[in-house]
Amino acid sequence: MPMSPPNRRASRAAVAALGAAGLIALAAAPAAFAGETAPELVIGGIEPIDGVKPGSTFDLPVTVANKGTGAAEKVWVTYAVTRGLDFGEVPSNCRTQYVRPYDEMPERWTAVCEFDEAVEPGVVYTPERPLRVKALDRALNDELRLRVGEDDPGADDNGTPPVAGTAPAVKLVESQARGEGAARVVDVPITTVNTADFQVTGAALKGSVGETLPMKVEFTNAGPAWVMAKLGEPTVRVMVTPPAGTSAVKTPGYCKAKGEAYDCGTSQRALNEGGRLTYTFELKIDKRVADAKGSVALSTEARPFDPDKANDKADITLDVTGGGPTGSTGGSPSGSGGSAGGSSSTGDDGTTTDGGNLAETGSSALPMTGAAVAAVVTGAGTLLIVRRRRARSLS
Repeated sequence: MPMSPPNRRASRAAVAALGAAGLIALAAAPAAFAGETAPELVIGGIEPIDGVKPGSTFDLPVTVANKGTGAAEKVWVTYAVTRGLDFGEVPSNCRTQYVRPYDEMPERWTAVCEFDEAVEPGVVYTPERPLRVKALDRALNDELRLRVGEDDPGADDNGTPPVAGTAPAVKLVESQARGEGAARVVDVPITTVNTADFQVTGAALKGSVGETLPMKVEFTNAGPAWVMAKLGEPTVRVMVTPPAGTSAVKTPGYCKAKGEAYDCGTSQRALNEGGRLTYTFELKIDKRVADAKGSVALSTEARPFDPDKANDKADITLDVTGGGPTGSTGGSPSGSGGSAGGSSSTGDDGTTTDGGNLAETGSSALPMTGAAVAAVVTGAGTLLIVRRRRARSLS
């Protein structure tokens, strides 16, 4: 059956009516929202903490304030501390979780505390009993991250199952502190008086002219502290100089030619105690050079936490067996068949010992579990710390 043509006049009238209704609704909207109020929570009340001693405890006297125009009926406060710190007694209205390192973030412990008390505009509140934190033997340069919100942040997908606290619950009470806090998320540095011994290990090589052989040198954080550089600060570099008369056929990742040496990186800012990084090169002996000797050495930036400088440099010796020409010059750092900073050589060239996470040189890492964590990372010049799949962060 043929369809009758549409009534364009009626359609235009309907559109006009809808348009008029929309304009009326838009005009009325400001009046409808004008009386609404909303909370704006901020957290603060704590300054940087310095001079902590390993094994000691200290309190976190935080404050919560509402800079908005309406009350917040319920509040969640999240505390997150890096791996040199741990929580003491945790109230039953809080839950703790261990979170593995991921996306450039070091491993940490979190405590999420739920407060049922309303937070009124213009009033400063504080927990009636501050949360207590302990500095572990590995503490040095740690960080506390505070976050406040009206909604439960939930558990971090990259962490262990949350565990409820067992100490008596705490409430928010009005505080005599002045000021309204800084922001919704605040980072607080916590510095412990401790040391960490960075050291390198050289190699003793032996082979004949024309032979290609592996050269493994190591960088270790012998502890007792882990080291987390501040954001934006450079991390330690490892300078590797092969013996004269050799050329690098393959180089580990994150090692770039710099004159006659190789500048090898530790691209992450977290260096765990007990962690060891092995850089594996493949060297070709091009010629015999009398008393040929190379070295592995740490970069020379100031490291106040590392007073022992005697183990910051080690020799790489070479014993050339059999006949062959002698000379005084060696191969160039670019080598033959390999490029500086190029792809990793195959084989056992990037392992960390238990308690690893010294750093990393480009590869993904296995998850770390618990406070006494052990990690093994594979890949040339690769250290533990972690590029994990996406998970919820605190910010």
